[in-house]
Amino acid sequence: MPAPRQLVVEADGGSRGNPGPAGYGAVVLDPHDATTLAEAAEYIGVATNNVAEYRGLIAGLKAVRELFPDTDVQVRVRMDSKLVVEQMSGRWKIKHPDMKPLAAEAASILPASSVTYEWIPRERNKHADRLANEAMDAGGRGEQWDAASSTADRGTTRTAALPEPAPPAGPPGDAVAGAAKVRAAMAAARPAQAAPRATSATPQMGWGSAPDLGAPATFVLLRHGETALTPEKRFSGSGGSDPALSETGRHQAACAAEAFAARGTVQEIVSSPLRRCRETAQAVADRLGLEVAVDEGLRETDFGAWEGLTFAEVRERHGADLTAWLASPDAAPTGGGESFAEVAERISVTRDRLVARHKGRTALLVTHVTPIKTLVRLALGAPPESLFRMELSPASVSTVAYYADGNPSLRLLNDTSHLR
Repeated sequence: MPAPRQLVVEADGGSRGNPGPAGYGAVVLDPHDATTLAEAAEYIGVATNNVAEYRGLIAGLKAVRELFPDTDVQVRVRMDSKLVVEQMSGRWKIKHPDMKPLAAEAASILPASSVTYEWIPRERNKHADRLANEAMDAGGRGEQWDAASSTADRGTTRTAALPEPAPPAGPPGDAVAGAAKVRAAMAAARPAQAAPRATSATPQMGWGSAPDLGAPATFVLLRHGETALTPEKRFSGSGGSDPALSETGRHQAACAAEAFAARGTVQEIVSSPLRRCRETAQAVADRLGLEVAVDEGLRETDFGAWEGLTFAEVRERHGADLTAWLASPDAAPTGGGESFAEVAERISVTRDRLVARHKGRTALLVTHVTPIKTLVRLALGAPPESLFRMELSPASVSTVAYYADGNPSLRLLNDTSHLR
């Protein structure tokens, strides 16, 4: 019996506005000589990035089926969408109603045993990215993508070898300084990945001559002030005692409020439902004369039975569970806490919803260590170990802007100048 035909599918999707004018691109490659066997691209109207990425995956798998209808195949799907890769691999739950039918359609095209998924950085997905942008450009002209006019980089020099799997995201909360050092040391032992290079859809800054994309949705990310647990570096998530701000934390919130009043840029305030964030947000809202909206998606990780414990105490009482949790983003804390894979999925969905809601405006998001670091990491397209190379002090300010073409820009990280 002949061996299955080996193939690679690279797929991508984008939305200029998220949601906004959207398109996808997909390419089928022979992994032995990097030959392009098929290309697909389409403008799909107004949609989100995630929908466009799923549509790209579906198009790529359908292209394989059309090319080899009567041949056993083994397909490696490579995408720079962590959400799609993790959901289709079965490691993340599919909760968003728009994603479930798309995932089901993708899963039905080829036998599950014939398809594997891997995440790749954006700079290694240039061909599919270019096709998606060509489709969106065509849509902007009132046309559909035409393969005859494609200028997508067909990548005459490629490698189809599987890269070393990216390490899982680890614990970026108050209690995990020790864990962070361990994981950061492991990450440092590996060769550093090159930063993703800009594609044509990335807004040019500085001396560039990019078209006017309009005012972005700007998220000013404020970590809550200190609680009694913060100086002791105890696990403090969404499943514990929900502590209030300490006297120090209230002072930090007041300082932040004065700083935002002086800047005069914040137009909306959105808070995690946890008390320490709501108190911090209310201090700013009172000073600015704004209302506070609460969004469940901004809450901190649920650390299960580890809530209120130090890292050393968790290691002593639940050593095996802690080791598993540090090794995999899919492992949950003892007692049914929340895995970091689940947190990342929640934050991605929350981000997309809030970007659409606050398009062209500046919103202050008062939240926690994990959500802020995750938003920053996703904005940079950085690998999971980057979480341990960021410092986030209590009441610190970070800023990410999301442009109309769907591309983010990190503008500030861990600013504490207002506390001095």
